[in-house]
Amino acid sequence: MTPNAAVYLDNAATTRLDPEVLEAMLPLMTEHFGNPSSIHSHGRTVRTAIEKARKSVASLLNTSPAEIFFTSGGTEADNTAIRSSIETYALKHAITSPLEHHAVLHTLQHLAEQGTIRLSLVNIDTKGHIDLDHLDQLLRSNSRSLVSLMHGNNEIGNLLNLNRVGELCRQYDAIFHSDTVQTMGHFRHDLQQLPVDFIVGAGHKFHGPKGVGFLYVNADRVKIHPFVYGGAQERNMRGGTENVYGIVGLAKALEIAYRDMEAHKQHIINLKRRMIERLRAQMPDVQFNGDSGDVDASLYTVLNVSLPVSDISDMLLFSLDIARISASGGSACSSGSNVGSHVLAALPGLNPDRGYVRFSFGKYNTAEEIDYAVDTLVGLYQKELVK
Repeated sequence: MTPNAAVYLDNAATTRLDPEVLEAMLPLMTEHFGNPSSIHSHGRTVRTAIEKARKSVASLLNTSPAEIFFTSGGTEADNTAIRSSIETYALKHAITSPLEHHAVLHTLQHLAEQGTIRLSLVNIDTKGHIDLDHLDQLLRSNSRSLVSLMHGNNEIGNLLNLNRVGELCRQYDAIFHSDTVQTMGHFRHDLQQLPVDFIVGAGHKFHGPKGVGFLYVNADRVKIHPFVYGGAQERNMRGGTENVYGIVGLAKALEIAYRDMEAHKQHIINLKRRMIERLRAQMPDVQFNGDSGDVDASLYTVLNVSLPVSDISDMLLFSLDIARISASGGSACSSGSNVGSHVLAALPGLNPDRGYVRFSFGKYNTAEEIDYAVDTLVGLYQKELVK
């Protein structure tokens, strides 16, 4: 059965705004419009809304409001943690992986090209797992380092053991930053228990607004210089008038995510398992990259599908789009006009001739949409075989 509306299966890229979030934001767009830095009543009302949002985010993450700084999104939060910690502590060495989001990887590569730091890439295996023994060696053989490793991979769904990596970093007096954009709002983060120095969030990844995020800074371990100058906002940590309705919306979205997390998690896991089972039944040669095919051990919102070698691989996403299915992907290499996936390209032994699609699920997806996506995908390959 064809769904009445287009099927959106690209929730790792962005999510639909929750109506409750919009309702919370609207008064800050219309009625309460004062500048939060102003001392008059209009400004104080808006300032109160920001601090209430900060307190809400901090409470959900079990930390102090003084350790939460609002940003324009996950990319700025990552850049702040990386650049400001390297500058503040005059760090000369950083460790990351070839699988990181470009907000991390490109930032560190740029600093290395400038000669600011030496950059080491930790080894990975064919499934994209971080080699923790190699990480230990890198930390042992280098003086105080910055380690930046993501919690949940946005393309292949692998999850990092934050506690094990954090403990290694503490052992070698390293600073530990983790890009938690994909897991924020989908997993619980208890910052009284996690041995991390920085984590980040982006509102639009958990049904909040775009253009707003936050950075957690572990005040007991790190004190960093600002990344954005030009004002005293965010307790002198980020210049610029705050995105007030974005901040309020982010806090509301995170509150809803925590409130409904177990129900939404089970719903999404059921959808992911349904897609895996139906694909395996109808396409014997189907594979799943990273840990994404292991429902119980991966980022449950992401499924990275490896499809049989075919002439339609280059046009796969376009063909799905014509069928009103929104997904994402990329080849395992970069050639011509195709934008290759640096994550897939980094996985040893991956066949560049196979087709790759990332389906990512959200709370608004339905079983009917999953069935339609699978049937469409299978149909595209069956037509190719008939030729």
